[in-house]
Amino acid sequence: MRLAEVGVCVWLYAVELGTGTAKAARVRIVSASAPVWTSEWSRSRSRTIWGIAGSGCAFRERMGDPALPRALGRARTCRHPAEGSESSLLRHKLPTIGHLTTFTADPPESRTFARQGELPKLPIPSLEETCRRYLRALEGLQDKREHEDTKRAVEEFLHNEGPRIQEKLKEYAKDKASYIEEFWYESYLSHSDPVVLALNPFFVLENDPTPDRGQQLPRASSLIVSSLGFIHDLRAGMLQPDTVRGAPLDMDQYLRLFGTARIPTERGCKMETHPESRHIIVLRRGQFYWFDVLDAENRPLLTEREILRNLQAIVSDADQLPIHEVARNAIGVLSTENRKIWSSLRKALISNRNNESCLEVVDNALFVVCLDDAAPENLAQLCDNFLCGTYDLKGSTQIGTCTNRWYDKLQIIVCADGAAGINFEHTGVDGHTVLRFAADIFTEGLMLLARSINPSAPTLFHAQLSPYARSYRPPRGHSSGRSTRAARRDPLRRDALSDLICQNDCQALEFKAYGKNFITANGFSPDAFVQMAFQAAYYGLYGRTECTYEPAMTKAFLHGRTEAIRTVQPHTVDFIRTFFSEAPNQQKVASLRKACQGQVELTKECSKGLGRTGAHLYALYCLLQREREAAAREAAVEEEGRPTSPASSASSGEREKVALPAIFTDNGWLVLNRSILSTSNCGNPALRLFGFGPVAADGYGIGYIIKDEGISVCASSKHLQTRRFLDTLQGYLLDIQRILIQLHLAANQRAEPFIDHAGVLRDSKTGRPINGLHGREDASGEGEAYDDMMPGYSFFDSSEVAMLGRRKTRPSFYNTGKIIPIAEY
Repeated sequence: MRLAEVGVCVWLYAVELGTGTAKAARVRIVSASAPVWTSEWSRSRSRTIWGIAGSGCAFRERMGDPALPRALGRARTCRHPAEGSESSLLRHKLPTIGHLTTFTADPPESRTFARQGELPKLPIPSLEETCRRYLRALEGLQDKREHEDTKRAVEEFLHNEGPRIQEKLKEYAKDKASYIEEFWYESYLSHSDPVVLALNPFFVLENDPTPDRGQQLPRASSLIVSSLGFIHDLRAGMLQPDTVRGAPLDMDQYLRLFGTARIPTERGCKMETHPESRHIIVLRRGQFYWFDVLDAENRPLLTEREILRNLQAIVSDADQLPIHEVARNAIGVLSTENRKIWSSLRKALISNRNNESCLEVVDNALFVVCLDDAAPENLAQLCDNFLCGTYDLKGSTQIGTCTNRWYDKLQIIVCADGAAGINFEHTGVDGHTVLRFAADIFTEGLMLLARSINPSAPTLFHAQLSPYARSYRPPRGHSSGRSTRAARRDPLRRDALSDLICQNDCQALEFKAYGKNFITANGFSPDAFVQMAFQAAYYGLYGRTECTYEPAMTKAFLHGRTEAIRTVQPHTVDFIRTFFSEAPNQQKVASLRKACQGQVELTKECSKGLGRTGAHLYALYCLLQREREAAAREAAVEEEGRPTSPASSASSGEREKVALPAIFTDNGWLVLNRSILSTSNCGNPALRLFGFGPVAADGYGIGYIIKDEGISVCASSKHLQTRRFLDTLQGYLLDIQRILIQLHLAANQRAEPFIDHAGVLRDSKTGRPINGLHGREDASGEGEAYDDMMPGYSFFDSSEVAMLGRRKTRPSFYNTGKIIPIAEY
């Protein structure tokens, strides 16, 4: 894209609240080669809503006057005087609104990070143990010849370069919080593919049970208010720290959850965190809006009702843009580009001072709220909407929610029907951290419902309304002139995003036949059970096993992130072979149990930092790569002072190409770093679905949630047999349920009924009479035995089901004597 092609024409509107008058200032965001932008500002003496009409970003222009506005997108942004004491607005005493929650005593300061000092450093495993685990992980993924080659490469590494680079890693880690942290960020930030589909996961929240919050804007307002409470408690040190069975977990990731942006540069991306951020971005039909939500002490500036009215004003203004103009005016699609291309586009934009300020407001925001103008029609569309947005054509015009996103930040997405979820940039935070945030804001919504019923009910957070907040006065008579939204736009960005979306297939399965309760009742770990189900489904569809990745949380260590669990182990392969053979059911279940136990042990080792095969070897690999780069630079410096000749140039080329150890060029290294099945379990009752894109072109991205009575699975791929894979998975889950029930019934067959001394036929288990009918089918048949063997699966007691709809048969002595009516008695 040439610099001249980034021009955007926008209109700014200032609506003075209480007067209903509107004044416009024409502003043009231009390229470096175009004239400098000009504007006319209307001075406001009261609280003002400011905005830009058009597609641009935000801009900030002080010009020596602290009362000048800040604006974004076709924004209606609430300007509060809490930021600067020099503002003339502060000369008047503002009314103070009562805080949301009353507490007798504040929680102790810095409680959130109080236990960081207790966390140990992530241990560096021994080189021999790492290599042993590495070979074991590859045993089920290679044939014999390939595995023998890998063994030789590992032995060579252990006896040559390995011990030296291991000692160098230990020396490097002495002054680091985590030996893998720096390499982790280098890996993520050097990723050049678009973050949409490749990196950003999503959560879909359960529907809000509050009747009046079921619609889009009330739901969005509730989530914003709850998020502000979470941010206040986090920044004030009041947020309860994460623990597992009383042991503290690392809280460092929460510092990168809000006010953080991934910024593309020519040499990869960088992370920027703004701890003083106090405003949010709202996206509607690809147009950007913003308003301040926190004061200097991180207290909310707006009540839920005021936020709702802001959102209503935004929707009203944005929806004036014709739907066929949305895609052409959407600047958010730039964040879906290849990172190098996005870097060049961003460089062209920020060459103009106004554009640089626009992007600064976006980057500094706490988070982005996306208000979609469409509702998904089915589960597949629901997943697509939160993963990458929907795409469709109306005539020759592109429509859909894909243009209403900004993927470089945390996004709260709310559909037109009130369905809500989160899409987050994965570099700085893991799923466990965002899951805590999602669960807390969902819980806060429920507690606010309880508070509306009982004002003395507590809330989850401690945020008090800012004393700078004022009662909301809606604008009256917003009249706005509208111009042609100019100018040269490049449709290639939209086409690239459309291609990405069309290449992706996202499907969901909400399996409701059974869930965690049934799995644990049969003695299996729920996560291991589902992991073996994925292996069986993939083998049943493709006839082979492939490298599988599952993350294990390592937040029990300082700055811990995750470690890769390599699910395909020898016990996994043995289970697959047994299950798809003619072996008896007892043998199939025994091999499944062994595989699940092996998976549980492997998960525990990874969580304790003992099984960090992938992280350890990757750290060694990165140190070797740094050595190679340093050697190449030294060789280049040496050659600068020497006369050039063919011989010298050849020798310098040889010195630059320092060979890597064979372990990092072997087939095994390639196989283990190409996850065909990338899986992750992120379960919580607040979530309905969880998913992400595939990490390999011929693989699947599988997010799943194991609930008490069901399993939710979201699978995505680049148009593989995604729907068929989920159907195969469902078939396996039903098959293994049938096998387990059959074995349970066979092992717990009911004994024959007996006749007691009085001649009454009785059930051998319960001792209850069977109406004197020896051998009655329903007394000893499989149907009644199934009911008795599976208690709790029916609303009625199993012994009473047969009696429904007819009078119970009573022993003959019940007819003895006279029945006295209650009136006579």
